[in-house]
Amino acid sequence: MKDLYVYYQVKEEHAQALEARVRAMQAKLADASGVAPQLKRRPEAKDGLQTWMEIYPVVGEGFAELLAGAADEAGLLSLTAGARHTEVFMDLPPCA
Repeated sequence: MKDLYVYYQVKEEHAQALEARVRAMQAKLADASGVAPQLKRRPEAKDGLQTWMEIYPVVGEGFAELLAGAADEAGLLSLTAGARHTEVFMDLPPCA
């Protein structure tokens, strides 16, 4: 299993509207897949931009595509300042 991290920037004036869309999208994804999404942001803004991070822990194969479709359907790119960037991480195996 892997964890997905999606980060992007948002203009401060779009933050409230984007938060509502992201949280609604994440609720639908949680209902559909059982994932426990998180939404975070950096504490400070720079040049009127906030940096946000969506976290999707312990997701299965095909979730990245499901997420991309959900983000498109929610119209998230219309409120972000640039692209959404996705990173995939996995746990290191425990030491014996």
